[in-house]
Amino acid sequence: MALQNYIRLDDALCAYVRTHQSGAGDPLFLDLREETMRLGAVAEMMIPEEEAALLSILVGTMRAQRAIEIGTFTGASGRAIARGLTEGGKLLSLDRSEEWTRIARAFWRRAGVDDRIELRLGPALSSLEELEADSSFDFAFVDADKTSYEAYYEALLPRMRPGGLLVFDNMLREGRVLGGDLRHDPDTEAIARLNDKLREDSRIEGVLLPVADGIYLCRKKRQEWDLLPE
Repeated sequence: MALQNYIRLDDALCAYVRTHQSGAGDPLFLDLREETMRLGAVAEMMIPEEEAALLSILVGTMRAQRAIEIGTFTGASGRAIARGLTEGGKLLSLDRSEEWTRIARAFWRRAGVDDRIELRLGPALSSLEELEADSSFDFAFVDADKTSYEAYYEALLPRMRPGGLLVFDNMLREGRVLGGDLRHDPDTEAIARLNDKLREDSRIEGVLLPVADGIYLCRKKRQEWDLLPE
C-alpha cells in the first residue's frame, strides 16, 4: 500500500495557506498585483505572495549577498529577493521588456529596495556571457522562457558559489508535466526534461516542491567529497 502523506490543495486550502504567512496581504504586493492585472493575460506570470515570502526567507537564511534573477516581469520576485539580502547585498535582474520592467522599477522605488537591484535589459544568455569571468552568485531565481531553462541552468551553475542555491519556477506546469506526448507543448517538454536532468545531476542536490506552480531548489555541492556516490 502506498503511503499518501500529502494533501491535495483546493481553492479553500490555498487561500488558507496564503493568509497564514508573515506579512500576508502586504499592501504594496496587492498594489503591484492590481497594476499587473491591467496587463491582461500575461499577469498570470506574476509569482503569488506565498512564493515571494519563501524567496525572501531562503535568501535571508542563506545570508546571501550576491543574487541574480532571470525574468523580472513586474518586479515581485526582485523585491522578495532584495528584501532578504544581507547589508550591502545586490541583485542583478535580467529581462527583455521595457514595458514590464518600468512597472518593476517604480515598485522597487516604493518598496525602498531599488538601490539593491541592478536591472539589465536584453537576452539573458548574452547578459550572462558579458559578466566578468569571476562573477559569482549565492542565489539565483529563474522564471523566464521555459525552453531556455536548461541553457540558463548550464550558464548559471558554474557561477554559483559552492553551497549556493538555484531556484526554478513553474516546474509542474499546472500538472502538464504528467502528460504523455509533449511534442506539441515545447515549454512543458523542456520543463519535464529539466526535471529529469536535475534529479540525476551529481553536481547538485535538488528537491521539487509543490509550491505555487512547482519550484525546483538546487544546491550546488560544496566539496569534492560532496560528489561521492552515497
